[in-house]
Amino acid sequence: MSDSINTRAEKAGIVSEFRDLHGETQVSSEETKTALLAAMGLADAPDRPETELPRWHVCEPGEPVGLVPSGAWQLTREDGSQTEGRGALPELPLGRHRLESGGERCWLLCAPERLPLPRKLWGLMAPLACLRSEAEGGLGSYDDLARLAEGLGPTGAAFLGINPIHAGFLTNPEGFSPYTPSHRRRVAPLYLHTATRAEPAGPILILPEEVPARLAALEEEFRAAPPGPGFDEYLRHEGASLHRFATHQALSEKFGAYWDSWPAAYQDPDSPEVAQAAQELADRVRFHAWLQYSSEGSISETQRRAQDAGLELGLYLDLAVGTHPHGAETWEDRESFAFGASLGAPPDAFAPQGQNWHLAPFNPVHLIDTGFEALAATLRQQLRFSGALRIDHILGFERAYWVPEGDLPGAYVTMPRDAMLAVARMEAARAGAVIVGEDLGVIPDGLQHALKDSGILGCRLMCFEHTGDPPWYKAPQAYDEGVIASFSSHDLPTWKGWREGREIALRRDMGIIPAERAEGMFGFRGREVEGIDGATAPYRDDHAPERPEAMAALLAETASCMVALQVEDILEMESQPNMPGTVWEYPNWRQRLPAGVDEIAASPVLANAARIMKRAGR
Repeated sequence: MSDSINTRAEKAGIVSEFRDLHGETQVSSEETKTALLAAMGLADAPDRPETELPRWHVCEPGEPVGLVPSGAWQLTREDGSQTEGRGALPELPLGRHRLESGGERCWLLCAPERLPLPRKLWGLMAPLACLRSEAEGGLGSYDDLARLAEGLGPTGAAFLGINPIHAGFLTNPEGFSPYTPSHRRRVAPLYLHTATRAEPAGPILILPEEVPARLAALEEEFRAAPPGPGFDEYLRHEGASLHRFATHQALSEKFGAYWDSWPAAYQDPDSPEVAQAAQELADRVRFHAWLQYSSEGSISETQRRAQDAGLELGLYLDLAVGTHPHGAETWEDRESFAFGASLGAPPDAFAPQGQNWHLAPFNPVHLIDTGFEALAATLRQQLRFSGALRIDHILGFERAYWVPEGDLPGAYVTMPRDAMLAVARMEAARAGAVIVGEDLGVIPDGLQHALKDSGILGCRLMCFEHTGDPPWYKAPQAYDEGVIASFSSHDLPTWKGWREGREIALRRDMGIIPAERAEGMFGFRGREVEGIDGATAPYRDDHAPERPEAMAALLAETASCMVALQVEDILEMESQPNMPGTVWEYPNWRQRLPAGVDEIAASPVLANAARIMKRAGR
């Protein structure tokens, strides 16, 4: 039995051992392998026979395919047109095409070999939900985002980046996290602008109050002004997929946010009970479909306004690495995901206990069988509304860390990297967009080279770009060209908070790190601050070393083609948006910005940063 499990696990891509952040070898147990095989649906599946054709093959538009079947073949292009023949295959256009020969199937993924890098440019990152000041109150809206983009236009910024805007859980406001979505191919309606003026509600979003108030205002508008023929055309275009999503949303109002707690008959979207409920709840189904129609229209308008204001790329969106295991996406498309395991990360310096993100991973077995349809559709939806897209934790394109249910340790699962990168290049080429892959953490060998070869930008965080003790910071000319550089990220301290060691104190006080370890971390942070002050000295002119302009000056001079500033640093905030490893111990994603959209656009720090960027040729 042992040899059988290990052999089957190896064939399924379950990694038998890996080296962790501390250089120690971690071995995957047979119990973990058995659980992950079951999550893939391979617990009792017979071994696949060896085939002549590979299951997928990457080729380039207008170039020889490089694959010649030995017998007669049939080729079905992405547009549905078909060709039959023998011998060499014809040149193919951009797209996912299906080759069949001798009873075997191969997906031909036709994508450009490399995406072009953008020119040297810069932009601003901002948390959409918190884009209202305390004085304004309420949740931020797509209109607020458009207004901020219009305010950024005169500064020379090229993009405005935000957290994921995937559809979340309207019936469970406390389950709010942009990185734990319900459906990544549907848009969050919570950010729709309403005429209702919110009452000032303090510096922290009170989501159990904010979300119902926003939804009530939207429903009032829906009832007051019935949608016209544009909505009917949208319903026809989106078809069964939208109807299924809207049905899920209506059922959520009846049974709760997560479908695994629903009555068994309603857990199957194809059951007669669900069909009957869709008829009985037709009005609610129509309302939720209208929310999607309005949301897509609003975010499209925001992108148009951003580009009209002079932002070259417009919006820079973010694709969450996974989806909630019991949200709308897995209810609608069960087979694309692995059940019984969650995405996560092994123990590291920032989460010594390891991480379980409670996100359903793509099942590589089904992903390959369907020619990566779910991945392509997910990317395509995001790129409809943006000029740049960040793929969260793109390490998962190489290997994904799966944590089985129960108390078993996790293990890495190998993913079809080259195919997934080809699909990303394909969809980016269709949209004329930039792709950024978040390549932070324990990085598999070869991944960053593969990203570079694909023209997919990596991420470089200045706060980590140093060596030695005392730390010596990398010179700006030594940064890679094909990356987006920033000081930190939403999961890390702000410039001001970092200099003060604020997150060290918070993690100590929350019990995430022991007090004795925190003492050493404070000491090292002091040396880090001295190091970065030395690194910014040649570039910051007369700005004091503690000023955010000093940090912006070093970023501006990097060789990196893209540079991102964070609105929290422009506003000189101490608190970071998210504290990994916490849920309710910290107000993740809920801290209102201390200034409104107009104040941000008029910020002297932003104006100074814009001049610094322009001087550096951005």
